[in-house]
Amino acid sequence: MANRIHPTVVLGEGVELGDDNVIGPFTVIAGPARIGDGNWIGPHVTIGTPGEDRGRPHPAAWDTAPSGDPDHDGHGVVIGSRNKIREYASVHQGTWRTTTLGSDGYYLRGSHIAHDCLVGDAVTIASNVVTGGHCHIWDGANLGMGAVLHQKVVIGPGAMVGMGSAVRREIGAFTIAVGNPARVTGVNVVGLSRRGLDEATIEALGPWLKGKEGLPDATLPGDLSTLVKAWDARPREEH
Repeated sequence: MANRIHPTVVLGEGVELGDDNVIGPFTVIAGPARIGDGNWIGPHVTIGTPGEDRGRPHPAAWDTAPSGDPDHDGHGVVIGSRNKIREYASVHQGTWRTTTLGSDGYYLRGSHIAHDCLVGDAVTIASNVVTGGHCHIWDGANLGMGAVLHQKVVIGPGAMVGMGSAVRREIGAFTIAVGNPARVTGVNVVGLSRRGLDEATIEALGPWLKGKEGLPDATLPGDLSTLVKAWDARPREEH
């Protein structure tokens, strides 16, 4: 299906669009950027402008084509499919790697994804969430209204961060964190239940989720098993 792009949208050169995207009034997308299929991108969204780094070039990429030199253009943005990106959301391009958003996410009004962030699939990023650069938000994470992430923070898969929280360090998989600074207060039982786990399996995972024991030999649904094993095997330090 064809894309539906409002006449006031600014698409810079070097922007690649898939099919069946809706892009609302006064949105600006600067290249290099690649966007998948079936995304709903609302009015006044900004995607692909330079990362907020004093020492790097700030090209007017909505007016001029990328030069092909990432040291000048930046490393761009890649967005998957079927996301909903609401009004006034912003996504900055990478300075050393591509800023990447997965698929099936919901980015509420005024949310901000900074340069060099990696965001997984099926996330919920609520209104006025602000990430620092180089953050990694894993699949299924849910960040509440007004949460703030320090640079290089890692949010585990299925984690929930309460509204107004200030996150300064890693938040573990399927945990709940609240406060300033954000502290883990429990396990995201509801999230695990929605993924098909019974009480006994959730209880068996509890010590691992809290960082007290290794990953138990529990039977998990295929997609969840893959995600849990990937989290368990992650590098403990990220750029």
